[in-house]
Amino acid sequence: MAKAKPFIKWVGGKSQLIDQLDALLPEDFALWDNVTYIEPFVGGGAMLFYMLQHYPNISHAVINDINNDLTTCYKTVRDTPEQLIASLQAIENDYRNLPTEEAKKDFFLNARDRYNQKNLEPVENTTLFFFLNRTCFNGLYRVNKRGLFNVPFGKYVNPTICDAETIRQDSEVLQK
Repeated sequence: MAKAKPFIKWVGGKSQLIDQLDALLPEDFALWDNVTYIEPFVGGGAMLFYMLQHYPNISHAVINDINNDLTTCYKTVRDTPEQLIASLQAIENDYRNLPTEEAKKDFFLNARDRYNQKNLEPVENTTLFFFLNRTCFNGLYRVNKRGLFNVPFGKYVNPTICDAETIRQDSEVLQK
């Protein structure tokens, strides 16, 4: 069975540092009872997913981030994974069936404009967040002074927008 892992690309991700960070934990950490794991700046969640899968003594996790759209993503993945998967599959199919790069760029810009309206239901907001993350330049997340996402279009041939297995695994792990 696949392991839970970050469902988005995120600058400053800790995936490559997991071993070093794990080595900094107290030697007897695995023996502690009823641990609450707190991560105030979750970002992509590499450390979160690692900790929740490797330490069964963690009974509860509290995560936060200053980015409200990111925290909405975590809640949506946790609470409504199948709705999210269906929505992501639809947008991925629509995007991949576009005939030209120019058409894909126009689709991206329209999705970015819709996302920036900030009046979306959680599944639509998360769908557009994922889509933009997978199709923008280098998977960056950047906003302007007005708080609007402004990363330009990235030139990916066939980006994976919906990774259903990761979403399902992450949803299961996030139940804590």
